[in-house]
Amino acid sequence: MQPELARTFLDMGAEYERYRPGFPDDAVAVFAPERLGDVLDLGAGTGKLTRKLVPLADRVVAVDPSEPMLDQLRMILPAVDVRVGTAEDIPAPDRSQDLVTVAQAFHWFDESLACAEIARVLRPGGALALLWNTYDPECAWDRACARVLHPGWTEQISERTLPPAMSPLPGFLPVTSAWIPWSERITRDDYLARWMTVSTARAADEDTRADMLSRLEEILDHDPGTRGRTDLDLHQGTEVYVYRHDTGIA
Repeated sequence: MQPELARTFLDMGAEYERYRPGFPDDAVAVFAPERLGDVLDLGAGTGKLTRKLVPLADRVVAVDPSEPMLDQLRMILPAVDVRVGTAEDIPAPDRSQDLVTVAQAFHWFDESLACAEIARVLRPGGALALLWNTYDPECAWDRACARVLHPGWTEQISERTLPPAMSPLPGFLPVTSAWIPWSERITRDDYLARWMTVSTARAADEDTRADMLSRLEEILDHDPGTRGRTDLDLHQGTEVYVYRHDTGIA
């Protein structure tokens, strides 16, 4: 967890909603194969995952520390119960939720405190689902761009169709994991703007951001899959991890 990078999202709303991707139905089906009861979307942001949960659940609560993010969510999903809060202090009663979801945010949490809070709000037998959008190993230009924004980024397993390994979480037992491939058509300008919404770009000074953008443009100018194109076919995937609250632990 890097609090200084996490704080870069607090004042962002419209940009995140416009440029960040959503999540495919097949990824949601991994943790929601049947009708859901009470669901809490933690670190909901502008509701990229929340909007997928609404038609599948009896009740949905969306929690995020950023008012600008939640302003976007309220406009898109006016019927959703929206609450300002953090993973370390969830504004929900004990044993009130059947499922807690976290999309593109769990890495910003204090793991031990967040897991204790998630366990507190879950009913016995409740589940935790974590999602991240990530690269497709076959999309070389997207991987190259990722390295620009994440200098310490290292290669992961090359075969992403296999279930990704699950990390242990305090108070939870691993259930299943999956990597769901999908693609989207995105304009070159929007693709570049998307990268400018990531934490490392937002935390950087103006000169560093300009250098990052220049390096991204150079990659797109030279890669045979993107050279001379204004519309790009971006192949990517969503990692899904499902855990069950272990009532024997906490």
